[in-house]
Amino acid sequence: MRPFRPLRPRGPRRLTALLLFAAATLFPVATPAAAAPAAAPVPVPGTLQPYTIDAVHSSGVSSGGYMATQLHVAYSGTFSGSAAFASGPYNCAQNTLNLALYACMDTMQNLQLATLEQTTRDWSAQGLVDPVANLAGDPVYVFSGSNDTTVKRPVADALADYYGRFGARVQYNRSTAAGHAWISPLGPNSCTVTQTPWINNCGIDAERDLLGHLLGSVAAPSPTPGGSLIQFDQNAYAPGGAAAPLSLDDKGFVYVPTSCAGGATCSLMVALHGCKQGYGYQGFGTRFIDNAYLNEYADTNDMIVLYPQAVPTATLENPNGCWNWWGYLGDSSYARHGGEQIEAIMGMVRALRGSTPPPVTDRVTLSSVDAQDGYVKAAADGSGPVVGTLEDSSGLALGRGTDGKLNRTLLSFDTSKIPAGKEITRAYLTVNRSSGSGDPWASPAGNKLLVDVTTGCFGACTVEPADWSAAATTAGGAQIASFSSGSASSTDLSAAALAAIDRSGTTQVRLRFESAQAATAYLFVNQSTPVTLTVEYR
Repeated sequence: MRPFRPLRPRGPRRLTALLLFAAATLFPVATPAAAAPAAAPVPVPGTLQPYTIDAVHSSGVSSGGYMATQLHVAYSGTFSGSAAFASGPYNCAQNTLNLALYACMDTMQNLQLATLEQTTRDWSAQGLVDPVANLAGDPVYVFSGSNDTTVKRPVADALADYYGRFGARVQYNRSTAAGHAWISPLGPNSCTVTQTPWINNCGIDAERDLLGHLLGSVAAPSPTPGGSLIQFDQNAYAPGGAAAPLSLDDKGFVYVPTSCAGGATCSLMVALHGCKQGYGYQGFGTRFIDNAYLNEYADTNDMIVLYPQAVPTATLENPNGCWNWWGYLGDSSYARHGGEQIEAIMGMVRALRGSTPPPVTDRVTLSSVDAQDGYVKAAADGSGPVVGTLEDSSGLALGRGTDGKLNRTLLSFDTSKIPAGKEITRAYLTVNRSSGSGDPWASPAGNKLLVDVTTGCFGACTVEPADWSAAATTAGGAQIASFSSGSASSTDLSAAALAAIDRSGTTQVRLRFESAQAATAYLFVNQSTPVTLTVEYR
């Protein structure tokens, strides 16, 4: 495979360019000192069993490096540190393909590091990720090869900088001429290349260095893995009970040393392959698992290694089996609590730590009741409210229109369709942009599109003028970030907003901007399709 070079935005070609993202990274150029190939353990079928685990770390390469960082930041109360090869800072893509391509791999756009830091702190305050205070003092290993033209050096620099802003202890290796690859004494490729299987030998023991930083110290590796490589069913841990719709393989693997199986206290490493390195990608099989040089260290350092597996989609969403670090398949929560792949991996981690295996989460997606939807316009002080009349021709209005009025949208959902006796764990709205003028999120700067939730209806369940200012059961229970086209999902409804959902009848939602726009700036949503409320439960 040639070194990745982003294509100019051109529909499916642009997406395909991103999905060529293939592997990892690591250390200084030296004459390859090939380690004797060890006899790779043969996978045996089994299940995830509980072990005595005292610490959890993540590591990954390329898209797996981004996912390793996402796991660490989102669940810093669980993960004690991370190693990321050939990747960039947390939430770098911000659910935007162009940023993923041109800021988080190439450097044609600003990756907005200060914004990424602030978003992390905001999400921490909102409970969407674990407290950022957990990151202080955590060991983090960052690697960038000077011959890596897939994820360029400034992007990895930004990852090291990002972690430093939260007080993590960063060890950054940027002194080798490695290509875009995982670096291992077992790598079949020479150091500088970027080609399949994206595992390079640079004449160094990169695993000793990264594990030494994460664990404090390491014993020499065993010459041959002596533990068990267990193949398990990932469907059991996928939200909804099905791995394939999340671009996850139905097969995952875990390497368990004899000592850990015998009851020793062990650490857990979650190791994430890069694009085109998954078990199910065109017969790639266990080459990443066999050559990553982690199992050899696991045997002598009481370390279990979990190898989750992503798989290609049948569409252009993710044909190369990358981990979700830019929001494919519509998962806008991909980098935080509720991200579907993150939650699947967390389920595996909990099972290995002996926590009660998480119940499979089911979901229902409810369409708003068209006959009860609409919008209301009024002056900034709420005076003179009237029901809007352009729903059929333009959609549901939000923001300040050309008449100077401020528009708010009302939506009704039949939430009695949520199965009785189930605990609601998560809910969010999805809206589609129909048209608009100006940027209502920028007037004034930092304006927020808020989601108010009320048990039952604000007034009558049909839209009426008083709905503009009627009290909500929970005001600002979620928000929707700025978007200029396509669809967008809200943040997860807060705990108070979830509690406001009427399990026996109707739940009404109001979308409104927090501040009045100073000039005309509005959008219309869902002209031809209803807004949806997705509710997950167990």
